[in-house]
Amino acid sequence: MELNMNGKPMKDPLELLDIASVLTDEEREIQATVAKFLADRVRPHIGEWFENAHFARELAPELGKLGVLGMHLEGYGCSGTNAVSYGLACLELEAADSGFRSFVSVQGSLSMFSIWKWGSEEQKQEWLPRLAAGEAIGCFGLTEPDFGSNPSGMRTRAVRDGDDWILNGSKMWITNGGIADVATVWAHTEDGIRGFLVPRGTPGFTTQDIKQKMSLRASITSELYFDNVRLPDSARLPLAEGLRGPLSCLNEARFGILFGAVGAARDSIQAAIEYADSRVQFDKPISAFQLTQKKLADMSVSLGNAALLALHLGRLKDQHRIRPEQISVGKLNNVREAIAIARECRTVLGANGISLEYSPLRHANNLESVLTYEGTSEMHTLVVGQTITGYPAFR
Repeated sequence: MELNMNGKPMKDPLELLDIASVLTDEEREIQATVAKFLADRVRPHIGEWFENAHFARELAPELGKLGVLGMHLEGYGCSGTNAVSYGLACLELEAADSGFRSFVSVQGSLSMFSIWKWGSEEQKQEWLPRLAAGEAIGCFGLTEPDFGSNPSGMRTRAVRDGDDWILNGSKMWITNGGIADVATVWAHTEDGIRGFLVPRGTPGFTTQDIKQKMSLRASITSELYFDNVRLPDSARLPLAEGLRGPLSCLNEARFGILFGAVGAARDSIQAAIEYADSRVQFDKPISAFQLTQKKLADMSVSLGNAALLALHLGRLKDQHRIRPEQISVGKLNNVREAIAIARECRTVLGANGISLEYSPLRHANNLESVLTYEGTSEMHTLVVGQTITGYPAFR
């Protein structure tokens, strides 16, 4: 790439390191296809949806047709792409809005993956094709009001009653919960933690959406309640035993996040570059001032580093060599960098940056949630710390 000396701003800050050159033709095509869909169907409306706390559920079948729901899974109507392609789709989804990446992550990497990995063949046949097509929506019930980082302390219980199970408890901060057709729910049993599939409409199963959010407003977040919910044994995920079941699903979702954060950061920088080129002060665009260029240079370097980390971890995942602590490194670093970038981009936009006409502050608000869910930054720091020192400081 030649040095840009033509007075025209770079449209994509990832061009700085020529990130696209290390992708395959198929990966680039998938990324471009997802980006075009979002440009047509989401970007024109996302400011209004965020302001009105609206999730466009009607797009679920379109996302299914696009092939992004459970796209990294094999069979049952899933696309079966490689991990990097899934990551690039998450990058584009979060570049539009974290709410849409969250929907796709929960649908594919939590709800569908839990069934695909730990379910019976009957459960897979019943749910996966519909979930992949966006004809049904899934959610994943692990977090509780008093147990987030310590899921082993969950209070939700499932007790045997003849051939059935009786489920009691509640879950909190559940993406898609209020619109889900099926919930994967984790509960203590006399044999340890087990997973259950709870269809909407099951007596005793109710949901309540969480209102007055300042983050992920274009997404559904809900509480789940289980009051003597009777389930047949066929609702139990037969292969899931202990915390290994839900934690494996969380690693899948975290992988999408470390790419998604790159998308939010890239979109923020793009907005800042475009604005800085058009905003004139002291008779020249503010992009011509050293302080603005320092901000854009520092942020673009951080973005490139995050993108290369995501791609490296994606290649490891495709080689079946990735380890959980490596995903923690990616989630910790990339979300931390993305939220700092989004906030700095808002300063480039000045007072205009608080308007929903521009994306950086919306991304920063959304990333406040991403920083916390699927493992807080503190927990991922301690996972990395334990890997380095051998001491589990969170126990």
